[in-house]
Amino acid sequence: MKQDDPSAGKALPSVLWALMFGNFVIGTGIMLVPGTLNDISKDLMVSVPVAGQLIAIAALLMCLGAPLLVTVVARWDRRRLLALSMLWYGALHLLSATMPSFASLLVVRVLTVISPAVFTPQAAACVGLLVPAHQRGRAISLVFLGWSVASVLGMPLGSWIGEAVGWRYAFALVGLLAFFSAAWVWKTMPDAVIPPTFSLTTWRETLQSKPLMLCVGVTVLYSAGQFVLSSYLAPYYKAIFDITPTQLSLMFIWFGAFGFIGNFWVSRNIDRLSAPRTVMMAVSGMALSMLLWPLGTSLPLIALVIIPWGLGCFAANSAQQARLTSIAPALASGSIALNTSAMYAGQGLGAASGGWLIAHDQMSMLHWVGLTGLLLSMLVSWLATRTHKKQTLLSSIRSSDQGS
Repeated sequence: MKQDDPSAGKALPSVLWALMFGNFVIGTGIMLVPGTLNDISKDLMVSVPVAGQLIAIAALLMCLGAPLLVTVVARWDRRRLLALSMLWYGALHLLSATMPSFASLLVVRVLTVISPAVFTPQAAACVGLLVPAHQRGRAISLVFLGWSVASVLGMPLGSWIGEAVGWRYAFALVGLLAFFSAAWVWKTMPDAVIPPTFSLTTWRETLQSKPLMLCVGVTVLYSAGQFVLSSYLAPYYKAIFDITPTQLSLMFIWFGAFGFIGNFWVSRNIDRLSAPRTVMMAVSGMALSMLLWPLGTSLPLIALVIIPWGLGCFAANSAQQARLTSIAPALASGSIALNTSAMYAGQGLGAASGGWLIAHDQMSMLHWVGLTGLLLSMLVSWLATRTHKKQTLLSSIRSSDQGS
């Protein structure tokens, strides 16, 4: 094999592992509230739908913050930016653990999620400056793998700690992990890593791209479709199956393991299948679980029903990142930030919708509303693919006419 063969590339830099761990901590902190919702509701003496506002309002802030902060932090050195965002995340999680009331916890939670709005999209944006072009796909997959690992390890561990000894201890653990992450990023990230500024002109071009905006719509819809139910899995399992803390943790581990498998499979096969087809497969898997949900009349059966959902949940987002990049590589920084915003917007919309249903004694409708969102996502995904193909064809025709 020739030395200049891209496939023989060098090992990825160690900073990518620090960024992956950072996403693991971010993901664990985000998924901590759904996993500890029962204990938060009981300890702070609020209903489950009210406690669910921690998910909805935080998601709204992350939705608004992700694209806005792209411009605000554009000229920041990424070593300082990413390390400081993790220090903020750690300090606010520790502060959350001391809050005496739901109102005070809600305020601190809103401030806490400034970090996810910064860390995840900015970690992805600086990858291109850390590795050569032929390693970028693998590098981005590694960095985003932290979210999958959080679903396998972080969320179940947080849920178990929350149910066993209290949600405050789970929040404190995330705070300590965030401090460790900040130190790791500071140690491994080189100085003067500053991605190119995303100008207003580039933003305008991104927002005017119909295929890109349709893809962002896909993310909103499938995120909302999932979070109608996933935001309330802990109280759902408790109400329907009287699940124990250990069983709840095992269910989250089971779900997260298939999320990891699905994401890993996508990273190996997306180039062969194409990103649009992979997105459609992932969302179809999630929709299948929602359709089969009424068959889950026991814990073993529901464990089988959620397998397609697990396989598709993280795979869909990874495929969307690749899809946006392939549609307009020059606009990837903005489109990925918007996609992150869309994911959080969907979480907020789904959590709010699910909370409204539970407040009106309609817990049995959660999966049907979720299925509706997922089916709409599939329809918009098909439209996005069709629109992109049409624009590509027209562009090819114009180029051919100009050449002649």
